Amino acid sequence: MTILPPWLRRPSILMNNPSNGPWGGGDDGDGGPRNPWAVPPGGRKGAPKPTALDEFLKKARGGPGGGGGGAGGGPQFPIGANARNLWLIGVAIVAAVWLIFTSFHQIGPQQRGVVTFLGRYSGMLEPGFRLTLPAPLVAVQKVDVEAVRVDEFPRDGSESVLTGDQNIIDLAYTVRWRVDNPRQFVFEIKDPTETVRATAESAMRAVLATTTLNQAIGAGRTDIEARVATMMQQILNDYEAGVRVQGVSIRQAAAPASLIDDFNAVTAAQQEAVANLNNARSYSQQVIARAQGEAAAFDKVYEQYRLAPEVTRRRMYYETMEAVLAKTDKTIVETPGVAPLLPLDRARKLEEPAVDSAPAQGAAR
Repeated sequence: MTILPPWLRRPSILMNNPSNGPWGGGDDGDGGPRNPWAVPPGGRKGAPKPTALDEFLKKARGGPGGGGGGAGGGPQFPIGANARNLWLIGVAIVAAVWLIFTSFHQIGPQQRGVVTFLGRYSGMLEPGFRLTLPAPLVAVQKVDVEAVRVDEFPRDGSESVLTGDQNIIDLAYTVRWRVDNPRQFVFEIKDPTETVRATAESAMRAVLATTTLNQAIGAGRTDIEARVATMMQQILNDYEAGVRVQGVSIRQAAAPASLIDDFNAVTAAQQEAVANLNNARSYSQQVIARAQGEAAAFDKVYEQYRLAPEVTRRRMYYETMEAVLAKTDKTIVETPGVAPLLPLDRARKLEEPAVDSAPAQGAAR
């Protein structure tokens, strides 16, 4: 039973049918106006049409044709055998789509598919179009085994590292690696990327702890890179990470900015020392080559001396005297007296000052 608010209720005056109403007593024959709510003289001819007020009341109650939540206001679903068939068809379509999207797998040429059955490793899928049991029984994780991943250390700028001789350098480097064993890469370590980064930082600091500053900022970079890559691979193999280190590259290895001028001065002094050492080695090589040449010439002379000792001795004497007398004044001694030999070159030297001094004396006068 629905209780309407007072403003929707019909006034009581409209529900009464008094004989002394404003329209008279109806069919009492007094000739007055007939009551419109009274039964007509010929009786009721049928159910009256619903008025606007009746339609409003039906809508307010939520009946047929209204906007409420009754049976006439919502969608109508089929019932019986037809409804059961439609539900079966819908379930079959959903199951077919689920099987297609979870049972068929496209593995790329650079990928490998790690298969798990109820969360446990069960196999590996090679490249191609592969079929497995549907989810959630079987899950397939695709892993790229050919892509070379590059990690930069640090992610921005450079970091300070302590060397073996208690010096600090600003260091920045790059590590290249790829997946070598997909099963180990997926199951053995929780976060492979962060594990590789932590391993690289640990290996770099361990190697620099045994390296001097000059090696780190100079010609020792290649050796440092090789040692870091080897140590990283050993650690990752112990972890069974399934990762292969491709290489390590040092992008920056320099002294701190506050000490860069002092390090430049030291570097310049080292370069100068290396240049002087190279000059000394070159001079020593020239002296040794000259001595070796003289020794070879003496050996040849000695061979000739062995064949003719007297002749060779006299020739050596003449050559030696010629070399000595060519640089000294000579005096020829003959019997019975001594006659000095006038050297012409010395005479010219003695005459040159006299010629030059004559004009000077004239000018003085």
